[in-house]
Amino acid sequence: MKLNLTKPLVVFDLETTGLDLVKDRIIQLSYIKVYTDGTEERNNQFINPEKPIPTEVEQLTGITNDMVRKAPTFRQLARQFAATFSGCDFAGFNSNHFDVPLLAEEFLRAGVDFDFSKCRLIDAQTIFHKMERRNLAAAYKFYCGRKMEDDFEAHRADQDTEATYRVLLAQLDHYAPGSPAAIEDDTHVLHNDMEELAQFSKVNDNVDFAGRIVWKDMVDAKGKVVNDANGNPVKQEYFNFGKYKGMAVIDVLQRDPGYYSWMLTSDFTYNTKQVLTRIRLRHFNK
Repeated sequence: MKLNLTKPLVVFDLETTGLDLVKDRIIQLSYIKVYTDGTEERNNQFINPEKPIPTEVEQLTGITNDMVRKAPTFRQLARQFAATFSGCDFAGFNSNHFDVPLLAEEFLRAGVDFDFSKCRLIDAQTIFHKMERRNLAAAYKFYCGRKMEDDFEAHRADQDTEATYRVLLAQLDHYAPGSPAAIEDDTHVLHNDMEELAQFSKVNDNVDFAGRIVWKDMVDAKGKVVNDANGNPVKQEYFNFGKYKGMAVIDVLQRDPGYYSWMLTSDFTYNTKQVLTRIRLRHFNK
């Protein structure tokens, strides 16, 4: 199936030194950029994380410290990546939970303000879990009809990227209107539309990637939900942790201005700090 694109789609995968969004770094970035005319551009880049790769990660991925020692750092590649990814949507496997947040952190550490809020983020794992609830290897077997280990080398970003791309294409075929799955169960229908896939990939109402700030319905002084002119609830940012959990961010910043400074100097992700700053500036610029 050919993807129905209104703008380029970047299917990508990362290998990293670990799973901590604040402390860990990218060691391999692989992507397939699919243009609206169906043209595909592939790139696979090893990256010097500027810190040792743990032994367990070396064993898992096969990527050693020697392999990345002379590779460019993310800071050196950041503007090139930003230019390549500009105006694109993104797709991956578990990407909305990990790969996109970590990539956003790397951009911010490099001084590049890449705005993912303007991108549609499609997560093939979320689609799979909502439809079948398994992992990438099972997804590949289920949708592509082959064992992943027969076609790919495990735990390598370029291999997983290729597998993810094939799974996404096969998912659109499997759940297309009129397909056997769709006929059997009318809830198992997916259209070849990036906006629909991005919405389907969402599993939460996070404002920042780490989920420290979330969208909730705005309420008035009487606790009644505020609706817009079309009758839809107006969304507002609320803290989702700590002593101000469940309170509107703007209300907290007005009541306790020092909380903003505390968050900026504490061990939160750059993305969380960026989101908080944008909320603060939006309010005070009104």
